[in-house]
Amino acid sequence: MRKVLAAAFVSLDGVMQAPGGPAEDPTGGFEMGGWTATFWDEVMNQAMGESFGQPFDLLLGRKTYEIFAAHWPFVENDPIAEAFNAITKYVATSSIAPLTWQNSVALHDPVAEVARLKQGDGPTLLTQGSSQLLQTLIAAGLVDEFQVWTFPTVLGHGKRLFGETLPPFALKLTDSKVSTTGVVLSRYVPTGPVPIGSFQLPEPSPAEVARRARMAREG
Repeated sequence: MRKVLAAAFVSLDGVMQAPGGPAEDPTGGFEMGGWTATFWDEVMNQAMGESFGQPFDLLLGRKTYEIFAAHWPFVENDPIAEAFNAITKYVATSSIAPLTWQNSVALHDPVAEVARLKQGDGPTLLTQGSSQLLQTLIAAGLVDEFQVWTFPTVLGHGKRLFGETLPPFALKLTDSKVSTTGVVLSRYVPTGPVPIGSFQLPEPSPAEVARRARMAREG
């Protein structure tokens, strides 16, 4: 069986929009494109090399695909470009327009088709960006692992890795390291429902009873 690995660059407040440059994705009035570029160091280069050194196919939303297709085929003497150009790119899209980047395959029903791909043999299905597709895949329980690089920035608004409409779930941290520039490189696997506990007193105090009543009245 194949696994889906969701890789994302995020700010401390969870924004993942346009990490690579100002013109990458200005939708919604986003003006902070390129917010990852100045944090890069050798720790991140090594981690990136390890990630792309394993067999993988790309799983992309249409907008991220168009960003990549306008960039990577035109990059020379770069191992990432060589890998991206050679592998299969699965693209979630409602359009019937042809996909011009070599080895690209359209997915018109992402949930059903990704579920089918996972049942077969082949390398890891690696997402890059693709915030809208990720909401769909996460909600359907199709993401097996998250590779999240958290940058020490607060962007305020923009497309997020975990949108407000997603169901709650818990994760387990399986690996973590920190770059020299303060970027936290983490890997997580989903573990199921969020475990709920309590630090409250076994019997609420009169003040707590009054507080809860006030909260109920105020809605």
